[in-house]
Amino acid sequence: MASDADLIGQSLDGDVDAFVEVVERHEAAVGSYLVRRAGRDAAEDLLGEVWVAAFESRRSYDQSYDDARPWLYGVALNRLRRYWRSRPAEDLVADVTDLATGWDPWAAVDLGVDARAVLRSALMRLKPEEREVLRLVAWEDLTAADAARALGMPAGTARRLLSQARTALRDAPGVSALLKDRNSAKERHR
Repeated sequence: MASDADLIGQSLDGDVDAFVEVVERHEAAVGSYLVRRAGRDAAEDLLGEVWVAAFESRRSYDQSYDDARPWLYGVALNRLRRYWRSRPAEDLVADVTDLATGWDPWAAVDLGVDARAVLRSALMRLKPEEREVLRLVAWEDLTAADAARALGMPAGTARRLLSQARTALRDAPGVSALLKDRNSAKERHR
């Protein structure tokens, strides 16, 4: 099986179908990334923009890397940034009017909601670069080196930012209590 680098090289030599294969390999991962970051409706349009931008910039791809996924996440992040800058602030707030009628929000107000609020607050306290590296490693299953490629930074910088993010999360108010509660619950279920 040809690597992504080989396929991108073939597409540069005129084989458009080779780039289509790269798209097919990574469409689900890049699409999921965009859904998590911008919502389903915006992600559909953004995904098309990512493929056009990747195709147009494929000459800049470093073919010494076999896997194009980190590069594609970098392209996707650039499209997301452009999207966020173009949106009015009120459009960036989730619209809850589409919730099903009869939905009872109070059933969801429990420890899980509290835990998400604590984690969301802790994540928002991170520096933007720390948050991006952490998201790519934790949510997109990239290595720190691959996250560095996606973000255009040295691998050592990404590892440092990841370490700082993990430390900041662990030390954030409320997170240590959540971890303690989680470990206690695990012990009770043994």
